Amino acid sequence: MAKGFGINCIKYLVFFFNFLFAMTGLLTIIVGAIIQSSYHHYENFIGESFWSAPIILMIVGSLIFFISFLGCCGALRESSCLILTFSVFLLFVFITEIGIGVAGYIKHAELPGILERQFNRTLDDYTTSIEAQQAWSLVQGELQCCGIYGPLDWKPIFKNKTVPSTCCHILPVNVKNCEVKYSSEEGCYQKLLDFLDTKSLLLGGVGVGIAIIQLLGVIFACALSRAFRENYETV
Repeated sequence: MAKGFGINCIKYLVFFFNFLFAMTGLLTIIVGAIIQSSYHHYENFIGESFWSAPIILMIVGSLIFFISFLGCCGALRESSCLILTFSVFLLFVFITEIGIGVAGYIKHAELPGILERQFNRTLDDYTTSIEAQQAWSLVQGELQCCGIYGPLDWKPIFKNKTVPSTCCHILPVNVKNCEVKYSSEEGCYQKLLDFLDTKSLLLGGVGVGIAIIQLLGVIFACALSRAFRENYETV
């Protein structure tokens, strides 16, 4: 009687964790999509390798959502085989996430250098490339910044102490041109770096939260699989 009660407790705990797991899978997909959308805005300043992080997050979220149903079926049907398969898949995703996390941490250290190179490249191309002009208009308008390190970065390109119009967010009524004295003083390099750091922390936080739930899921699933097997052998 006590043994059956114990099995039922573990079974419903596994079912609960799988439901929670399915919700974290959906949350992971949503967070990945939001960050992917944010990265898309600044594609000209971010290296292609950084695009992969939110995409991988969405793939992992989809896998988690699928695996959670496998765990639920195994728990409800009291199938040690399904539960064991679920545990193996879960452990595989967990190890993969650790690998991705380590690679992401190493890659994140390269971000300042990548941003600096991309900012300088697009600044050099500003007069000849419409794409570069649109990229600068977007980053300066959305982040309320000017130039790479400040408005003086535009001095070789703009004359008469003027800067792109997106550098000025508020102009006096009688002033038509965006001049240095009315522009944002902060450069876009640090602003974008801080923005991406915030997104990276969000990615990392979601990853750690999922990893903890996964680890608990593996432990409970292994305990349930063993209990089902012992119960079957007893019968």
